Amino acid sequence: MGAADPALVHRTVEAVWRIEAARIVAVLARLTGDIGLAEELAQDTLVVALEQWPRDGVPDDPGPWLLATARHRAIDQIRRRQNYAAKLRLVAGGVSESHDGGYEAVLDEGRIGDDLLRLIFTVCHPALPAESRVGLTLRLLGGLTTAEIARAFLVPEPTMAARLTRAKKALTGVEFGLPPAAELAPRLASVLATVYLIFNEGYAATGGPVWVRPELADEAVRLGRLLQGLLPREPEVHGLTALMELQASRLPARVDPDGRPVLLPDQDRRRWDRLLIRRGLAALSLAGDLGGGIYTVEAEIAACHARARSHADTGWERVAALYEVLFHLRPSPVLRVNQAVAYGMAGDPARGLALVDAAAGEKSLRDYPQLPAVRGDLLARLGRADEARAEFARAAALTRNEAERSLFAARAESD
Repeated sequence: MGAADPALVHRTVEAVWRIEAARIVAVLARLTGDIGLAEELAQDTLVVALEQWPRDGVPDDPGPWLLATARHRAIDQIRRRQNYAAKLRLVAGGVSESHDGGYEAVLDEGRIGDDLLRLIFTVCHPALPAESRVGLTLRLLGGLTTAEIARAFLVPEPTMAARLTRAKKALTGVEFGLPPAAELAPRLASVLATVYLIFNEGYAATGGPVWVRPELADEAVRLGRLLQGLLPREPEVHGLTALMELQASRLPARVDPDGRPVLLPDQDRRRWDRLLIRRGLAALSLAGDLGGGIYTVEAEIAACHARARSHADTGWERVAALYEVLFHLRPSPVLRVNQAVAYGMAGDPARGLALVDAAAGEKSLRDYPQLPAVRGDLLARLGRADEARAEFARAAALTRNEAERSLFAARAESD
């Protein structure tokens, strides 16, 4: 190793850290039994790398270097605590000091996969609010900084820092490990829901100036693939990953060069990521073979778009039918709104409008901007231009995303 350009080394450290952070925190959490302490030790390791690598050069194997350094720091701290506790026992009762060693057992490389799984299930504990699970997942499993997470969710950095601190405190006393078999399914549902929340914020940002945040979508897809490797026999793990990959394939075409939204009918399908589509379809096939579930059905809908050569070639009747299946698996008024879109695209906007109107009274949709937007589109297809403009104006007033607001406002003026 030799000295290198500090700026280049700093970027290298950041890139390696983003890849290795989850493994490192997982191993440290197993060693210490404390997620908060594990993160502190991991951050200390990052500081060591930022200090040493510009001076000594990037190690040939930077990932193992980080992991080994983190382990040593954790073991040193554990030994200091053990020594301190032993001395207190000596003072209190004359008990002789002992060191049980045994660190090699907890440093077994073969257990890192189990450690990651334990970390994921612990961080996504259902006792935590959804926003806290999302933040901790991005922090501990994605290696994102507090500032990056705060920017992604449009809150001040101190607010996000306080949220993460509360979440880690809430996990104090929670066993670092997998839940009992009887609790595995609901806990896995919490994990998958957390990952999908992250993806959705990247695919269609709920607020702010941009419509998509590809870095968040990429992070969610990475987490999905990690779960595929850790839980290869769980159909919904493959179903969710398939869904995210198929949807993510469209991200390059969802905005124009100026960042303005491009709706599905107007997208240049040559810009869709074919590798992601192939991977998504393969994951979907595996999910179906294993039994499938809600995410698998959603992925089937995404596959209808991925397989179609053009917007007109999309099997909209099949899409509407799949939404009916979804609704019976997990009733939701949002699904009815999505199904209404499919009916409109299939040439039956009146049927779609009836569905939207039936769902409009739902309290959960009161501030949902897509409801008036979909209603406006269906009204426009039925030739009711004035009513359509009013609906798009209402959608523009409801959305918190600036790019989406511009899109709805333009429709309000043109339809």
